[in-house]
Amino acid sequence: MPDQRLGGMPAAEAWAQLMTGNARFVAGDPVRRDLVAERAGGVEGQAPSAAVLSCSDSRVVPELIFDQGPGDLFVTRVGGNVLTSALLASLEFSVVFLGVRLIVVMGHSACGTLSAAVGMLEAGEVLPGHIAELVREVEPAVVRAQKATAGDLLENVCAENVRQQVARLRAAPLIAGDGHGQEATEIIGATYDLATGKVSALDSPFLDSP
Repeated sequence: MPDQRLGGMPAAEAWAQLMTGNARFVAGDPVRRDLVAERAGGVEGQAPSAAVLSCSDSRVVPELIFDQGPGDLFVTRVGGNVLTSALLASLEFSVVFLGVRLIVVMGHSACGTLSAAVGMLEAGEVLPGHIAELVREVEPAVVRAQKATAGDLLENVCAENVRQQVARLRAAPLIAGDGHGQEATEIIGATYDLATGKVSALDSPFLDSP
């Protein structure tokens, strides 16, 4: 397949932009936006600076957390921010057709999906419908986090789950690069703290601060 990337924003620049926006969000000083004009400006196409895989939790809104406007982020969301086949396809689309050079996998504090996964494993809870299928996706992270000798279990599960989804993305050929000159996309794992509003990188090649 030919390289159809548009040549998007470099990963380091995109990450710095996100962290600068997060600092504004934490301070309660977001950019004043003309949303009508920004909406109209996106009619002809999109050129997001980064993609985000995050939880569908109603308190976790990447565009607000990073203080970005319409068209700035390509966002995929699912409970527990796990990489399902459909979400992987969506992120591959952002890389191949929109030129995205940075994908952020963002977990968050007090995640209900992760808490349910812990309960299902430790207490044998039976979850209804397809919910059990979803939480099984994070079972490997729970098992690994349970072996930790320090820290809060749910926080450890959150970090471990993010790292596992990052690893899965890095193993995807269309995202890792096809070996024929196609540039690999940078993947950064991060966590969002509901109380402070701050996003912190996990094992990032870039600095946390703007």
